[in-house]
Amino acid sequence: MWRVEEIDRRIVTLLAGDGRMSFTDLARETGLSVSAVHQRVRRLEKRGVLRGYTSLVDYEAIGLPMTAFISIKPIDPSAPDDAPERLAHLTAIEACHSVAGDESYILKVRVSSPGGLEELLQQIRAAANVSTRTTVVLSTPYEHRFPALDEAEGSETLDQP
Repeated sequence: MWRVEEIDRRIVTLLAGDGRMSFTDLARETGLSVSAVHQRVRRLEKRGVLRGYTSLVDYEAIGLPMTAFISIKPIDPSAPDDAPERLAHLTAIEACHSVAGDESYILKVRVSSPGGLEELLQQIRAAANVSTRTTVVLSTPYEHRFPALDEAEGSETLDQP
């Protein structure tokens, strides 16, 4: 794990808030030259600190207003742990998290309706041979928050190999 220098933390925080921020704007916000910002961003990408850039989508506007979390656990505990691979083709699954506890995975899904959720649940159960427990999201007061970067985390700075 790499500890991120103060200026790099600032760059990461700015890009987390606006992944389309220009190098010129990043330079203005950090007090660095455009070329220095460009070098630092490329180094952060190379080290895997910045793994990509994405757009935030209004799912309601594209016809997927319903979000749910589906906890899954194998019906046969001795079966291979391959649920993520078995479910990868289901594009309604936005995220798959391996978890500790009674369930093996928690899936975040987006669907168009309760009927769409019911159909997806049937597909999940059939594809992965799992039992499910579903929690429907009523509202989302906030999402995509970027955690504060703490200087104490990690063991090295990005400048060290």
